[in-house]
Amino acid sequence: MSTHKKRSFSLLCYNLQVMRDVIFMPTYNERENVGVIIPEIFRLEPDIYVVIVDDNSPDGTADVVRELMKQYQNLSLHQRKQKEGLGAAYIDGFKTVLGDSSVRSIITMDADGSHDPGKLSQMRQKIHNYDVVIGSRYIRGGGISNWNVIRRLVSFCGNLYTRLFARIGVHDMTSGFMCIRRELLVAADLSFVGASGFSFLIELKYLLIKRHRASFLEIPIIFKERERGQPKFSSKIFLEGALVPPKMLLKNKLQKIQHA
Repeated sequence: MSTHKKRSFSLLCYNLQVMRDVIFMPTYNERENVGVIIPEIFRLEPDIYVVIVDDNSPDGTADVVRELMKQYQNLSLHQRKQKEGLGAAYIDGFKTVLGDSSVRSIITMDADGSHDPGKLSQMRQKIHNYDVVIGSRYIRGGGISNWNVIRRLVSFCGNLYTRLFARIGVHDMTSGFMCIRRELLVAADLSFVGASGFSFLIELKYLLIKRHRASFLEIPIIFKERERGQPKFSSKIFLEGALVPPKMLLKNKLQKIQHA
């Protein structure tokens, strides 16, 4: 084999090796949970990268992450000055890697243990063939554990309401467990996503799948209620979730008119 061919083969192997999948986990007062979920992720997926986006948690979440960084070289911390909501945390975090061509995909995942790290392997496999892979509670094989009847009903009805507006065929529009190709996020106009809370997840799916025609796959997950810390669901989140779908469609129509 010639020197040129050897060098080309080496570069090819290097490029294959450095393609990274990066998990972004926004946190606020998750000290008890990050010490459990991070080691579990690296136990199952030792080559993955994890970025904790912490909104200056007063409980010392960032301190726990810094200690874990001594043990896991693929773990990093992106600390923000104040709490500005889930959407702002994700977009701020995304911007730190969108220009990095060695990143293959970006994974959104909760830090409270509600998303099973055991599903990461399947997501990483499926992203070879799809632009977006969504962990879904509302397809066959999916579900929710440890929720009371009222919480289940609110979630189901809210998701159905959102699907009626979005009309993109996604069964779990409010899922926060996703794997997205980096190139898709680079091409997307993230300024379209205006929600600051959990509704950010709805708008992001709509932006990527409806407006950018991304291919997607839903895989079944069992959503598990947190065992440590306080739930983040509130009346404010509920209200935002109710208002975002009609706002989303109106914004989409206005932008179409402007570009017509």
